[in-house]
Amino acid sequence: MKEDIIAGLDIGSTAVRLVVGQRVNQGEGEKLQIIGAVSVPAEGINRGMVNSIEDATSSISACLEKAERLIGAPLNSVWVSINDPHIKATKSRGVVAVGKSDGEISEDDVERAIEAARAMSVPPNYEILHVIPVKFTVDNQEDIKDPIGMSGVRLEVETLIIQGLSSQIKNLTKAIYRTGFDIEDLVLSPLAAAEAVVNNKQKELGVALVNIGSSTTGLAVYEEGELLHTAVLPIGSEHITSDVAIGLRCPINLAERIKIEYGSAKSDQFSKKDEIDISELAKEEEVDDEISVVSRKYISEIIEARVEEIFEKIDEELKKIDRSGMLPAGVFLVGGGAKLADLVETGKKKLRLPVCLGSTKNIDTVIDKVNDMEFLTALGLVVWGDHLVGGKRSKWPGGETIDKTVEKMKKWFSSLIP
Repeated sequence: MKEDIIAGLDIGSTAVRLVVGQRVNQGEGEKLQIIGAVSVPAEGINRGMVNSIEDATSSISACLEKAERLIGAPLNSVWVSINDPHIKATKSRGVVAVGKSDGEISEDDVERAIEAARAMSVPPNYEILHVIPVKFTVDNQEDIKDPIGMSGVRLEVETLIIQGLSSQIKNLTKAIYRTGFDIEDLVLSPLAAAEAVVNNKQKELGVALVNIGSSTTGLAVYEEGELLHTAVLPIGSEHITSDVAIGLRCPINLAERIKIEYGSAKSDQFSKKDEIDISELAKEEEVDDEISVVSRKYISEIIEARVEEIFEKIDEELKKIDRSGMLPAGVFLVGGGAKLADLVETGKKKLRLPVCLGSTKNIDTVIDKVNDMEFLTALGLVVWGDHLVGGKRSKWPGGETIDKTVEKMKKWFSSLIP
């Protein structure tokens, strides 16, 4: 039973979420089934970065204990998302000579080529998280997806190397190891969410996944089935709440309720006469405030300005790779921030692309909660882990690159345990 369980841990700025999946045999081979999903408020994490290891450890520990009680079985290891705004994505090429005398390319050749691409100069405070093969070239034949079994003399690979800030990776892994759990691997959160939401056809056509969290927004762009670009922007839905709080001069908890219940990212649908009574909300939030009636148009204008800024920053990232307004399969929005009313309309206008809310693909689940947009990253981590455990490792982006830091941290922690 233990071996069949895969857990995905999504550590966000406002909540720590865990989704647990299990490989079950259904006659026609093993299939992934989701058996649990829990969420606890996050402490010690701000803008995707750990700012208190003690607090982060207690939040993660509480989430893992809650999950173990729910599924009635112990968890040993987790796949973890990383959402650091300092992530860098750079391209690198690796070239090797084919090993076999008959010129047939083996898995070993592919691994050597990826390793050659990995040998690039990394800034001293950065570490490589993923090495993702984008395309291969055999002799003069370009754009090969999977060269294993082909014949040639020279194998070249173009990879996308994703680097994270060393200090953040160490802090995150330390907080998890203190809870006594092992880390299977660290996965960049927009890549994980894409596994749960985007299908292969969409990745072929060209698609972007946007994960709007509370204080960061993650982006992953795919084309021709491969990852083209990724970024984490230091802006999220809590910035919208802060704007509402400043605009209405009200406490932040009341601003959050107003945003959720009456907020909209499209202000032109309201007239100046549209007003809402917020005295009931103020009572529920125990706010002694004189404000009782506010203009709905005014709230929407505040929200729309910040939402447009988020989409403009996403468009800037797309311009870097010449894909602004040029992704036929469009943009999928996930994350807690994507629940805002009329967000899709504003996205279509600013990005000039089809935009829709992300939902899970055909994944078996006994828990409806998992289909909530907040849980899609944690669900994606389980799918990512399932692919690797299920033996599809060689075809998986970055599958071979379990982080070196994780190994170092494991050794260090085991040396401390008497």
